[in-house]
Amino acid sequence: MQVLLTGASGFLGKSIQVALSKGNSIFRLSRTSGDYKVTLENEIPNFNQTFDLVIHAAGKAHSVPKTEAEKKQFYDVNIVGTQNLLQGLVAYGVPKQFVYISSVSVYGQEEGFNIAEDFPLAAKDAYGLSKIEAEVLVQEWCKQHNVVCTILRLPLLVGKNPPGNLGAMLRAIDKGYYFNIGGGKARKSMVLAQDVANFIFKVAAVGGIYNLTDGFHPNFSELSTAISKQKKKKIPLNLPLFIAKLMGYGGDIFGDNVPINSSKIRKITSDLTFDDSKARELVGWQPKSVLEYLKSNSL
Repeated sequence: MQVLLTGASGFLGKSIQVALSKGNSIFRLSRTSGDYKVTLENEIPNFNQTFDLVIHAAGKAHSVPKTEAEKKQFYDVNIVGTQNLLQGLVAYGVPKQFVYISSVSVYGQEEGFNIAEDFPLAAKDAYGLSKIEAEVLVQEWCKQHNVVCTILRLPLLVGKNPPGNLGAMLRAIDKGYYFNIGGGKARKSMVLAQDVANFIFKVAAVGGIYNLTDGFHPNFSELSTAISKQKKKKIPLNLPLFIAKLMGYGGDIFGDNVPINSSKIRKITSDLTFDDSKARELVGWQPKSVLEYLKSNSL
């Protein structure tokens, strides 16, 4: 197949390239490298070929905006960038299949158990709102042009040199200052990037909206212990919940100058898991356990 991959230089994009490289022609679109060097929020790409499959993995994430200008970046990259990509595809010829990489952030929840795809999209933050609007754009465009549409809503991605919160945890464990809060009992959904990448080709032919997780939803204690053992570091210490809450209250008082507040403490100590049974039942999703992966692989 002729495959266009946006966000090819990103964390998930690199795994997708490996997964689809055998037997397919992969054309990469990225800001600074690849077959099409395009900054999607600023320009409509000028394609010189058609594609069987487009995987739109480019997007802005892993930051908390503090200003209106920073919030606008989510709109520009995730919404305008998607609009420009779709316009570029129409100009030369639409694909047969389109896969959009979205996020469980669209649900807008800080806690919950086994949230399924039919849960209301209630995000109020700039990132979640931008992913919701981009999902709508993609679905309407695919319907208009008779393209098989797939949307993958992903939780925390796990793999070598991960970005975001998991990357911050790894650095803290390496330096010896990571600790769990309240026993690290809160469970969070996560999934291996390579499992998502391997699944894309299969699900793209079917279409639909799917949550993808490893199905186990490790808690912070299990995750940090597995990482520490793999890195041959000391098992992280525990910070009692009441002390963490006091620190959170202090952060509420001092504002952005303090890296922790009550809201962050609630997120860290609350379960937030998602239901992936739809993908398992309809498309045969069979992921590996993140904890089992960590027993034999370093991050």
